[in-house]
Amino acid sequence: MAIEAGEFRKFRKREWTTPKGEQKSAWVVDYTDTAGKRRLKTFQRKKEADAFAATASVEVREGTHVADRETVTVEVAGKLWIASAKAAGLERSSIEDYERTLRLHIVPLIGSQRLNALTRARLRAFEDELREKDRSASMTKRVLTTLGTLLADAQERGLVVRNAAREMQARRGTGTTRQEKRQKGRLKIGVDIPTRDEVKALVGLLKGRWRGLLLTATFCGLRASELRGLRWNDIDFDRKEVRVHQRADRFNDIGRPKSISGERTIPAPPMVINALKEWKLACPKRDTGKKDAEGEKILALDLVFPNGTGKVEQLNNILRRGLNPSWIAAGVAVETGEVDKKGNSVLAPKYTGLHALRHFYASWCINRRQDGGLELPPKVVQERLGHSTIAMTMDTYGHLFPRNDDGNELAEAERAFLA
Repeated sequence: MAIEAGEFRKFRKREWTTPKGEQKSAWVVDYTDTAGKRRLKTFQRKKEADAFAATASVEVREGTHVADRETVTVEVAGKLWIASAKAAGLERSSIEDYERTLRLHIVPLIGSQRLNALTRARLRAFEDELREKDRSASMTKRVLTTLGTLLADAQERGLVVRNAAREMQARRGTGTTRQEKRQKGRLKIGVDIPTRDEVKALVGLLKGRWRGLLLTATFCGLRASELRGLRWNDIDFDRKEVRVHQRADRFNDIGRPKSISGERTIPAPPMVINALKEWKLACPKRDTGKKDAEGEKILALDLVFPNGTGKVEQLNNILRRGLNPSWIAAGVAVETGEVDKKGNSVLAPKYTGLHALRHFYASWCINRRQDGGLELPPKVVQERLGHSTIAMTMDTYGHLFPRNDDGNELAEAERAFLA
């Protein structure tokens, strides 16, 4: 008699003799899947067969069961996921990051395994393997996040039932762990965040093509990608505002900010507006590809901080030619331990990358007015920085906000209490 879809026959023990005369045995689960197709799955131990039958019976009844023959390996699933990401128009930089993570960290270790084999226990072992191969805690977390996205795509294709990577993340929480926070530590003034005196020294010597860019980074807090993608029609000189509506990735491709919160309007101080007005007169124009009536190329202003031909400026050029020499000239530098041909110590900037200026901008927004800051509330700071959540702002900069419990305020509260 044929068995109906979802019905399980009682699993049985199978015994046989090999050509060498050895006695072998296994436990076979005989069932039909949701499509009414008969399936057989073999186990070495009765306990394993019993556990599979209990789980699979529920999955078949709920219509979520995927038989081993219907699934694929992690490597194949990764190729399907990348193909769908490309078809969806995901940014090239994001796709390259995913492909690199798959190639270097996922496929070499679990690429040949079928998706159904990725239980939480197996992924915990995979996590341990990553650590044994000297992957950092942040990289290990990133790999598991990438794997979770891969499995989510496979779930939509009906290739796997469970997303063990997402289950692990849900159990642990998606935020930064205590250990990661302790290892990373808080951002420190004078270590990660330039001091007010250091920024004053930097601002005092800026000139030429880098003045407008670095002043905008310092007093508007734009990310490097946002600065490189900023257009002149995003600058409102009358209202003294800078609008962020696009960004340039590391391939110099222009696209929208990664999140809705990234699109924002930021008030700019007079020093920034004046510097931008001066720079606009000298800013390189881009070739529109058109010609006028006399056959001359038509050039037009577009990007605020382009390279010499009006195209997107490379980030390493901004650092190598603009920011780093400016820090060193301002005296905000450290010795590298090397000497040049003349026997002079070789200096390097104390702060590396444009993000240090973004950190300063955040601290400037947060600091009290009597300390030279803007003393903005946390929600406004979040909006100015373009953070997706207030939690991100507070996790990064919460320790910088005034606590209103310094010595003078405590003394005043004490006097009022004892009066």
